[in-house]
Amino acid sequence: MDTASLRALAHPVRLKMLAELRSHGPATVGRLAERLGLAAGSASYHLRTLAEHGLVVELTTPPDGHSQDRRTRWWDAAHRTTTWEPGDHRHDPEAAAASRDLEATIIDGYRERALAALDLRPDLPAPWQDVAYLGDDRLTLTLAEAEQLRGELEELLERWSARPAPVAPAETRPVMLVVQSYPDLLG
Repeated sequence: MDTASLRALAHPVRLKMLAELRSHGPATVGRLAERLGLAAGSASYHLRTLAEHGLVVELTTPPDGHSQDRRTRWWDAAHRTTTWEPGDHRHDPEAAAASRDLEATIIDGYRERALAALDLRPDLPAPWQDVAYLGDDRLTLTLAEAEQLRGELEELLERWSARPAPVAPAETRPVMLVVQSYPDLLG
C-alpha cells in the first residue's frame, strides 16, 4: 500500500464504510449514509476517495434483486481484506507515519466495536454470551519464535475464513476475532 492509500484509509469514516461493505455487501451512497449516520454528500466524498485508491469499486450492474436505475450507483469493497506490512515503510518517514496512523485508527475501531459488543451482550441468548472471550499473555520469544507464532495465527485465521458456508445459517452469528501482537517495550 502506498502512502496516499494508507492516509486515505486512516480516516475512521472510510474504515467503517469499507467494513460495512465487506459485512453487508454492495450498497448505494444513500444506504451507507443512513447506516453510518452521515450526510449523503459526505458519504459520496468518502466513497470517491476509497475508489481513487482501489479500495472500493462502483458496480456496473446492481446486485441481484435490485432494479437498474441510472441515477443510483452501487458500490462494493474491492477486496475481502486489506493487508500491508508496516515494516515495509520504516525507511520512509512519511509512509511510516501514515502506516502508524492507520494502525491507530484500526485499533480505535476495534475498541469501539468491542465496547458496543459489551453493551449488547445481554441481548444475546446465554450460550452466545458465554462464547465471548478476552485473554492475553506476555510471552518471552526469540525473533524466530515470534515469526512462527504470527505465521501459525495467520494460518488458523485463514483456515476458519476459508471454510464453506454453514449448512444452517440461521444458527450462526458473525464473530469478531482480533489478534494483535507487538514487542512489549513497556516491560
